[in-house]
Amino acid sequence: MRPSVTAPALRGGLLALLAAALFGLSTPLVQRFGQGLGAFTTAALLYAGAAVVALLMRHPPDREAALRRSDLARIAAMAAFGAVVGPVALAWGLQRTSGSSASLMLTLEALFTAVLAWRLYGETMDKRVGAAMLFLLAGGVALVLEQGLVGGTQLSGLLAVLIATAAWGVDNTLSRGVADRDPGQVVLAKASLGASATVGLALLFGEPMPGLLAAGALLVIGATGYGLSLRLYLLAQREFGAGRTGSVFAFAPFIGALGAFALGNRSGSWMLAAGGALMLVGVVLHLFESHGHEHEHEALEHEHAHTHDDGHHLHRHDHMPAGPHSHVHRHEPLRHAHAHVPDAHHLHSH
Repeated sequence: MRPSVTAPALRGGLLALLAAALFGLSTPLVQRFGQGLGAFTTAALLYAGAAVVALLMRHPPDREAALRRSDLARIAAMAAFGAVVGPVALAWGLQRTSGSSASLMLTLEALFTAVLAWRLYGETMDKRVGAAMLFLLAGGVALVLEQGLVGGTQLSGLLAVLIATAAWGVDNTLSRGVADRDPGQVVLAKASLGASATVGLALLFGEPMPGLLAAGALLVIGATGYGLSLRLYLLAQREFGAGRTGSVFAFAPFIGALGAFALGNRSGSWMLAAGGALMLVGVVLHLFESHGHEHEHEALEHEHAHTHDDGHHLHRHDHMPAGPHSHVHRHEPLRHAHAHVPDAHHLHSH
């Protein structure tokens, strides 16, 4: 059976776009409801909401591969970068810069993710992808310059958002290693660790308690923009790799900028528009990258959720299950040529 790359790529792209929409809209909302709250308190509420949605969306044990003890160090690192450093830096920065520019700066998360995925996982990065990264970087530089003209407070907020994007880039790359595990378990473990750490830090630094409206709003934002979004992001990584997922996810800041505009944030200048345009060009270039060649699959034994209609899972069952299921299975050596993306079965070097 010839593997079909169109369906996985389409599924991965749609999953990443949904994740991007949820996270993008969360940024201006966090800015609105997090006003007056400490950065640690805001992060704690966001990831507490994420933990709740993970509990409510668990899969049956035979549907997904469970987390293993060997994954704990990776999950702890993901929580440190993605659930502590990232949201705390973002919450601090959002109180010191405009929602539109902060949202657009988050596009650089794709740059950090793609470069790390290239270095650590060997995901392809051809001339088109390189050009896309340069456009993203140029757009980020334009935003920094634009905020530098506004004043030091605005610039410090934007630099804090830049730290958040770098932290989430590391988190995205680390999460590729557990993308084949049950996404509900991954989100729950990461969110629980992150919420526990930030609650402790909020108490340590004596941050004020949030009001009921702000607390409820941030919990809901965390459930959708962080919990559900992360679940969809992990599923997208499973379909077509960390770099491409990060590239599609780079649409999130544009959605966030539109959300900030809809909420009444009209700040900005021609340089802000230019930075956004450069970033958009980078995203589009990266999305339309195409890759295909003859390649060889070595023998491989692993466990993850799979179906039997993708040309790679050719093993048999006494009673063939319907739909996605998970168990340890073996792939025999195979050589063929087709367009492909760097999913779990196409991490070969070039």
